[in-house]
Amino acid sequence: MKKKVLVIEDNTDIRENVVEILQLADFTVFEADNGKIGVELALKHLPDIILCDIMMPELDGYGVLYLLSKNTEAAAIPFIFLTAKAEKVDLRKGMEMGADDYLTKPFDDIELLNAIESRLKKKEIQQTFYSKSLDRLDSLISKNDGLSELKKIISERKTRQFKKNQVIYYEGDRGNGLYLMLAGRVKTVKLAEDGRELMTGIFTADNYLGIQALLANEPYSDTATALEDTSVCLIPKDSLEKLLNLYPDVAKEFIKLLSNDIREKEEQLLQLAYNSVRKRLADSILRLHKQPGHDDEDGFKITREDLAAMAGMATETVSRTLSDFKDEGLIEKKGSTIRLLDLPRLTKMKN
Repeated sequence: MKKKVLVIEDNTDIRENVVEILQLADFTVFEADNGKIGVELALKHLPDIILCDIMMPELDGYGVLYLLSKNTEAAAIPFIFLTAKAEKVDLRKGMEMGADDYLTKPFDDIELLNAIESRLKKKEIQQTFYSKSLDRLDSLISKNDGLSELKKIISERKTRQFKKNQVIYYEGDRGNGLYLMLAGRVKTVKLAEDGRELMTGIFTADNYLGIQALLANEPYSDTATALEDTSVCLIPKDSLEKLLNLYPDVAKEFIKLLSNDIREKEEQLLQLAYNSVRKRLADSILRLHKQPGHDDEDGFKITREDLAAMAGMATETVSRTLSDFKDEGLIEKKGSTIRLLDLPRLTKMKN
């Protein structure tokens, strides 16, 4: 079947040119000259991808994106902004709202087609991530209607992509939902009054971000940053709150997750308070080693700074202690990659 593209653009010349290019490329194209008609066409035809101008009469591009994000079927449609150079500074707003990409006018036919093909391919890859994560949810579901409903909500949400070192949310921000990790790695860090960072967690696929803030209805207590290119699904706060109120089985599962998170943080605080430098660093390395997503033979990657934030140590101390571990044959270190050579000795490290 032909892929369907919706073009929302108030400039007649630009719109007609884009439509012609897409039709020649064998796409089925729908067009709208303002945001209001664009929303109507999107809900009616559910295109595979949407191209939308920002500044338009009736309803601007931000309004279009907002309204579509409220519809469970339309929210998953890849959304690309068409923007003039002067509007480029405003794009952060659109990307934070959930836009997938943007094209700066004027653009040629190759740029246009490449952007569409790239986004459609990413959607196919994202569906693979979704299917794997949803399969893992089956172990929780059994006959529980609430968890089945949670699975349905997740499957209808659009994947959001974060580049390495990109911030997902800041400490003090108000949470607008719960993040489900689909792929990649994310660290959460809390900033001390003296400016030092303390890493409060590292999250991988199938982990949830922001449970405590959501359940307590409080701002995020730490900052979440992607350690590598990462895919997440944002489950809206209002949808999840309805589930928690209607289905005790869903609330029970999230209470378990929250209690596990609290227990891990308590253990981390005890280690920081009572363990020696060598013991703290060994425990941090072991925690990283136990995380899924890496091969024991290849080891795992982490910077000195992140390891220091995780162990509550100065970076210089981390460097010296890692050198000691290397000399003692406990680990192998190449750049930012650490591979364990003697797991039993690291595990039994004396305090």
